[in-house]
Amino acid sequence: MFQWTAAISCLAAILFSQAPANGREYYESRGDIVWEVPTADKLIALTFDDGPDPKQTPKILDILKQYDAKATFFVVGKRVDLYPDIVRRELAEGHELANHTFTHPYFQGKVSVERLQQEIDSTHKSIKKATGTSPHLFRPPGGYYNQTMVHVTKKLGYLVVLWSWHQDTVDWNRPGVGKIVNKVLNNARNGDIVLFHDFVEGRTQTVAALEKIMPELSKRGYKFVTVSELLKHRKLDPAPLKSDPAPLK
Repeated sequence: MFQWTAAISCLAAILFSQAPANGREYYESRGDIVWEVPTADKLIALTFDDGPDPKQTPKILDILKQYDAKATFFVVGKRVDLYPDIVRRELAEGHELANHTFTHPYFQGKVSVERLQQEIDSTHKSIKKATGTSPHLFRPPGGYYNQTMVHVTKKLGYLVVLWSWHQDTVDWNRPGVGKIVNKVLNNARNGDIVLFHDFVEGRTQTVAALEKIMPELSKRGYKFVTVSELLKHRKLDPAPLKSDPAPLK
């Protein structure tokens, strides 16, 4: 039994060291990974990675509340342990909590299945301890994925969620408030999953950008929902996709 388990772990480790054998079209058509949700409804999912943060996250929550917007926060487990009150506030205000690993490692290299499971499970326990709820969405740091990750996350009861390629604000790199705003507004369309960060090293530009983005998208008639809510509005037969670009960040 031990030898069989070790053999499986070894094979999975080898698979994890390889680049994805299949691209977006393969995983999206199977429902293994979500980038966006084809829908006729004017819905957009705002997502925030890497938090919670005691300074940045509350400001973002205040803005979201002003526009009756619901978002999905992909939280880092070790930060949940530090700031449990913030994730409790997120949940209390109708937002969704999702798993973004415990220590924010990048899985583009050789990573063992055990390490991935530990990262996901530790964050799951942190969220459960802080809020009493269990997340079911997972976003790998940097957007790195492959078949082994899909297999492991499914086994743990998770769905991998990335983001719309045209809605990566790169706010973590502080490109300028105007660039963040233009990225979102110039590309907004139904079913988008927009990538923001509620924890940015140094001074964040995300809050100032949201103050401009939210009123304009609201004026255009968009409603802001969680990823799970957006998934309920999925249309069948998504449009054909082009080749898969390299992971971002």
